[in-house]
Amino acid sequence: MPRLQRSLTRLCAALAWGAATLTVQAQTIQLTDDRGHAMTLARPAQRIVSLLPSLTETVCALEQCHRLVGVDRYSDWPASVQKLPKLGGGLDPNIEAIVALRPDVVLMATSSRGAARLESLGVPVLALEPKSHADVQRVLGKIGQVLAVPDAQRVWRVIDAGVQAAAQSVPAAARNTRVYFEVNRGPYGAGMQSFIGETLTRLGARNILPAALGPFPKLNPEYVVRANPDLIMVGARSVEGLAQRPGWQAMQALQQQRLCVFTPPEFDMLIRPGPRMAEGARLMARCLTDKAAAR
Repeated sequence: MPRLQRSLTRLCAALAWGAATLTVQAQTIQLTDDRGHAMTLARPAQRIVSLLPSLTETVCALEQCHRLVGVDRYSDWPASVQKLPKLGGGLDPNIEAIVALRPDVVLMATSSRGAARLESLGVPVLALEPKSHADVQRVLGKIGQVLAVPDAQRVWRVIDAGVQAAAQSVPAAARNTRVYFEVNRGPYGAGMQSFIGETLTRLGARNILPAALGPFPKLNPEYVVRANPDLIMVGARSVEGLAQRPGWQAMQALQQQRLCVFTPPEFDMLIRPGPRMAEGARLMARCLTDKAAAR
C-alpha cells in the first residue's frame, strides 16, 4: 500500500509539473514589431518601460498602468505616470537607468535611438510607430498581446465610436472647410495619411496637404500661402510669429481670425496617436463648429 501511495504521489506531481509547463508554454508570446524584428517573451510582461507618450497612454488605457516602471520625459498622462522614473527621450534614452529597472520589455518608437544597445544587453525591445488610425488599432493589439490583456480592441471600439460622435456634431455649414493643421514650427503639417488627417476627413473637413506628401511633411511656408486655407489649427507653442511669416498675413484664415490655438496640454493630446484620439476629435470638431461654420 505505501508503495502504491508513493507511485500515486509521483504521478500527481508529474501531472502537476506537466500542467504548469503547458501553462507557461500557452503564455509564451511571439510577435513582430514595426522594424520587422521578431520578439519572444516567455510570459506576459510585468515590468514595462515606455519611451513614447502614446504607448504609455495605451498601456494605461488597457488598465495596466501599474506595470509601468519607467517612462520618457514627455509622458504625462494619466497623472499617475508623472511619479515614475524619467528615462530621457526617444533620441536620448538613459540606457543605464533603463537596464537598472530590469524591464521585461521596452516600448519605443522605431525612430528612437538605443534599441540595438538595449537588445545587446539582453533587454527585449518592441518598437512601434503608430501614424494612422489603422496603426493605432494594430498597436493596441500588439501591446495587448505583450500584456496578455483579453479583447484589447475594446479600447479601439471606444475610440472609433468617439470620433464618429464628434463627426456627427459638426454642422453642415462647417463641412468641406479647407484646413491646415500645423504639427510644429518646421513647419511640419499633418497630411491626409496621418491619424490627424484621417480624423479631419471623418469630421468632413478638407486637408490642404494631399496624401502624396506623406503623413507629416516638412513644408515650404509658401506652400501654405498658395493653398490659402479657410482655417488654421495650431498649438500655442507655435502660434507666436505665425503672422510674420512671409505672405501669411494675406491668407484669409488670418485676416478673418479663423485660427484655433490649442493649449499645450490640448495640443499634446491632439498629436498623440493613442487612446485619447476621440477627445482630440472633439476638440477639432469644436474648432470647426466655432470658426468655420461662421464663415
